[in-house]
Amino acid sequence: MIDKVTGAGVQPSAAQLKTLIDLESRFQPKLSGLRLIEFFGFSSETFSLAVSLLDRFLSVMKIQPKHLSCVGLCCFYIAVKSSEEEKNVPLANDLIRISQNRFTVSDMMRMEKIIMEKLYWKVKAPTALHFLRLIHSHIQEQLDSESKTILTIERLESQLKACHCSFTFSKIKPSLLAMALVCYEAQDQHDPEHIDKISEAVKSLQQLLNVRDGDLVCVRELVGKCLAEYATTKCFRPHCLRLRWTISGRTARQLKHSYYKIAHLPTIPESAC
Repeated sequence: MIDKVTGAGVQPSAAQLKTLIDLESRFQPKLSGLRLIEFFGFSSETFSLAVSLLDRFLSVMKIQPKHLSCVGLCCFYIAVKSSEEEKNVPLANDLIRISQNRFTVSDMMRMEKIIMEKLYWKVKAPTALHFLRLIHSHIQEQLDSESKTILTIERLESQLKACHCSFTFSKIKPSLLAMALVCYEAQDQHDPEHIDKISEAVKSLQQLLNVRDGDLVCVRELVGKCLAEYATTKCFRPHCLRLRWTISGRTARQLKHSYYKIAHLPTIPESAC
């Protein structure tokens, strides 16, 4: 049975952060096995969990490029079933058709079993989204009403989605990525009065999470580079509606009937790295 991602609970945010920190290392992908990935999901929770599952699986299994779409869709499907309400879980066949993939439902179910076995049926894991929400909540508790408006969780979550689409952040601990996002966003506001207050709150959290200054500065710079790609006249900062797979009309016409020509997925060897 797939374990479920639990809610924030009633514990103070600081206590919840400590609990997630203790669990984080157990679910961190192995750096030696990570490959280039990009993915998207239904909700923020599903998106972040799907990325975590995909990272963890690719870090322990060697797969051929032709199998990546099946692996990615299965990780997404597992995340959907773990995070979304049962009534919102789509049929596997519908996911295959919508994503224009060339494999069958039986291929997908077989791959899902492989993924779950390699992850020891451990779906629930501390994600960057969990840390981001708790860090934001903890900081907001220490700010006055005016300073609280500087950091909005909606904007931070959109920025996190942009980072999730970059391979660079697959090797970074979720807690460190979340901290770096908050630090970048606070400094990007250019309001010395509010930045000082937020910096004090961040500093206390940094000590709580045992994050080194050098690591935080390095990841904050990577976040800045990633988000700079969205800072154009057409797309000022990442927004969930803009993080879409976009194809040309010609490509769309070529893909239109492809799901009627589904080919059987070759057997995927289960050799570990």
